Amino acid sequence: MPTIVNPGSARPLRYLQGYPLETLAQVEQLLQQDRVADWLLKKYPQGHTVRTDKALFDYVQALKSEHLRGAEPLAKVAFDAKLQVVQHALGTHTTISRVQGNKLKAKREIRVASLFKQAPEEFLKMISVHELAHLKERQHDKAFYQLCNYMEPRYHQLEFEVRVYLTHLEVSGARLWGAVGMESA
Repeated sequence: MPTIVNPGSARPLRYLQGYPLETLAQVEQLLQQDRVADWLLKKYPQGHTVRTDKALFDYVQALKSEHLRGAEPLAKVAFDAKLQVVQHALGTHTTISRVQGNKLKAKREIRVASLFKQAPEEFLKMISVHELAHLKERQHDKAFYQLCNYMEPRYHQLEFEVRVYLTHLEVSGARLWGAVGMESA
């Protein structure tokens, strides 16, 4: 897939592919003025306090219980340092199948990139909602995004802001919420 370069800029905006040119121009302007961090920190002044895999499991399980009671149970939810955001994986959902006697047992797992261990709760919720939606809808189609919007009405806006944050990280390398909430680790 080719990388989109904003007209008038040599900077690739690979996380923002598919957005209108006007939106790309606004992001480029924020990048040129070095104001992306200020914009994000003003909207989201602090990171969440979900720091452990157990806390993440409980967080995702609460979302599942609220919105997807009939979906398959989750066996594991964890932060994963091996997930590469560069490969467009903010989180993953997997089904692990095992043979037990004459039955095939499937266990569902969700993994969230450890980059989001120190991010706003809204970003964590967007990623969790995305991965939970895959319990019901496998493909990224209309039904999938309708389910995401049902679980988080601001889903599309939050996804855009996560993409802006990833662009900020690519350009500056500076994480914004690294030290927040560490006392509860």
